[in-house]
Amino acid sequence: MKAVFFAGGFGTRLSEETALRPKPMVEVGGRPILHHIMEMYAAHGITEFVVLGGYKVEFIKDYFLNYTRRTGDFTVDLSNGELTWTHNKPLPWKVTVLDTGNDTMTGGRLKRAKDIIGNETFCLTYGDGVSDVDITALVAFHKASGVKATVTAVTPPGRFGVMGLAPDEPIVQSFREKDSVDVGLINGGFFVCEPDVIDLVDGDATVWEQEPMNRLVDAGQLAAYRHHGFWQAMDTVRDRQVLEAIYAKGAPWLKQGK
Repeated sequence: MKAVFFAGGFGTRLSEETALRPKPMVEVGGRPILHHIMEMYAAHGITEFVVLGGYKVEFIKDYFLNYTRRTGDFTVDLSNGELTWTHNKPLPWKVTVLDTGNDTMTGGRLKRAKDIIGNETFCLTYGDGVSDVDITALVAFHKASGVKATVTAVTPPGRFGVMGLAPDEPIVQSFREKDSVDVGLINGGFFVCEPDVIDLVDGDATVWEQEPMNRLVDAGQLAAYRHHGFWQAMDTVRDRQVLEAIYAKGAPWLKQGK
């Protein structure tokens, strides 16, 4: 099974970082968040990845093309150019990076990868969010549901406190953190899809989260896998700081799998 990543957006809400590199390459704990997400899947035995790049895709290409050079030690004989790698720990991953165009929408990016994805069930997610969702259980849930697509439904992290105010009264009556009672469950990414969902995409201008997902809903072909554990997207500088602090204490998204 392949895991496919949306990784081509401009990341404008994180412009302090994305002016220089695409959002999936913004680092948490010294590694791109995209690498962290791949580790999540690899922990569940999924090690074949398709990255749907666009904006500054050359940074993603460079990272994987030169991964061995970045992570291994070497000895070079300057008289003949002979290179010997030492202390190299290669990853048993197969990574395909596609340039799907700067202005292509998410659905269009997915459609451009149709031939590479092939005629098999695949995982699909965004290149900017991590979770301790059980990928193995998610895939099993999808297969048991018998639908064309499954989305992971999550509770967004509380960002603002909710205040209780009586009408026309200035004094706060109560205060609590925002929770699912206030906003409900949201699309947390981490989809599992059958290959024919790609046929629901009309072209480059199609947004995956709009027409294709609505068509799946109308046909009764979209299931929701409820995840109540850790989930965090990286949309802003504050989100990145939150992830850095969580990583320093022991990243929960890496403490799972086989």
